[in-house]
Amino acid sequence: MDKDRIAGAAKQAKGAVKDAAGKVTGDTKLQAEGKADKVEGKVQSAVGGAKDTVRDAADK
Repeated sequence: MDKDRIAGAAKQAKGAVKDAAGKVTGDTKLQAEGKADKVEGKVQSAVGGAKDTVRDAADK
């Protein structure tokens, strides 16, 4: 598993917490940061998945 997938998953989790905290407190800035972190985490995780696919294909 690529380190980007792990870091991406962590960013998604952090973003979800920020998003939820922003909703609860009514802090739209925190909520927006959370949503941005979730998107960034998804992208990073996808990059890691692509790296894993390339690595697996090269091993064959």
